[in-house]
Amino acid sequence: MTVLNLDQHKKVPPNFSLFNLGFRPFFLGAGLLAIISMLIWYLLLQGQLQLSGISTTQWHSHEIIFGFAMAIITGFLLTAVKNWTNIDTPSGRPLLLLFLLWLGARIGWLLLPFLPEMTQTLLVISAVLDLAFNLYFALAFARPVILSKQWNQIGLLVKVVLMGILNLLCYLGIFGVLEHGMAWGIYGGFFIILAIILTMGRRVIPFFIERGVSEKISINNPKWIDHSSLVLFLLLAISEVFLSTPLLTTTFASALFVVGCIRLFNWHTAGIWQKPMLWSLYLGMVAIQVGFLLFALTVFYPPLQSLAIHTLAVGGIGLITLGMMTRVTLGHTGRNVNQPPPFHTFLLSLILMATVIRVLFPILWPEHYSSWISFSQLFWIGAYGVFIVTFAPMLIQKRIDGHFG
Repeated sequence: MTVLNLDQHKKVPPNFSLFNLGFRPFFLGAGLLAIISMLIWYLLLQGQLQLSGISTTQWHSHEIIFGFAMAIITGFLLTAVKNWTNIDTPSGRPLLLLFLLWLGARIGWLLLPFLPEMTQTLLVISAVLDLAFNLYFALAFARPVILSKQWNQIGLLVKVVLMGILNLLCYLGIFGVLEHGMAWGIYGGFFIILAIILTMGRRVIPFFIERGVSEKISINNPKWIDHSSLVLFLLLAISEVFLSTPLLTTTFASALFVVGCIRLFNWHTAGIWQKPMLWSLYLGMVAIQVGFLLFALTVFYPPLQSLAIHTLAVGGIGLITLGMMTRVTLGHTGRNVNQPPPFHTFLLSLILMATVIRVLFPILWPEHYSSWISFSQLFWIGAYGVFIVTFAPMLIQKRIDGHFG
């Protein structure tokens, strides 16, 4: 059996269903990595652990982008493309292999602070596994897109391929082959992840709002907003990753902020504030616009760049992905997405608080900057701790309606 052959759907799914569909292992893995990597990041910042060969910031950035966020993207896209195309994506042993490639690379990176004398060996092993994972995922996503001739998904496929290329640049930088490889790879990967989040958000959030609120609404999504957002975001990414030109960044980020605010105005309806599943996604998009605004202001105060990045990362990517993970898990395990489990609102609120503490508090009380980072880490760990306790059984066990998936 080749790695891209798919297990035939069984009439009766097994009780242990972790490898039935892509979202299951990768959401579980992402949740656990979110906790473990943040605990290690805390110890690194406190000086209780040390790294050799790479900086603590590079370690943290790589694992958040190519480990944590990439796992969520993988789980979501392998699940979504099956629905879009009605063509199976890896399940059973092929999905297990894909997950083990991701997991093996993560173990290598997580061990770096504990085994600094083995840094080179661990990085070589991690590079092989990580890049094999990127390639396998790209092929697994490309197969149903090509077979179904759904060329409107090519943009997402290109982004998936780019993530593999940018990860390769990271490793080339680490091994001294490409001088700016690590910087280009990490920053470029961050913008690609954000681009995927924005693409999927544009597709699903209006749909969720229209069907999730009690009032009857029809959301307006003008094409000019889609087209201008795409062009402006691409220009901002190029300016930030490769040109480092503050004036260009300010111009593109300011325009993105204005266009994004118009979109959010079109999407808003009072009913979203009654549904945590909706306000979490909406506030995630708000955080992204705030991030663009902070980018626009860096020309006047350069230290705002770090706050802009963390607004986009914690508030934008963090809140939207956690909201989507909970919704996808409920929906694809046969549960009612409008009847989430206890603590659902609590875990989303924890991520929201992590964002406020990480971004707003350093602006108001900069003298306690290190304390705010620690508190934000605590809320982040708490949110994913609640997610694991609440949703891990759903991810592992079979669907409650008896279907395979």
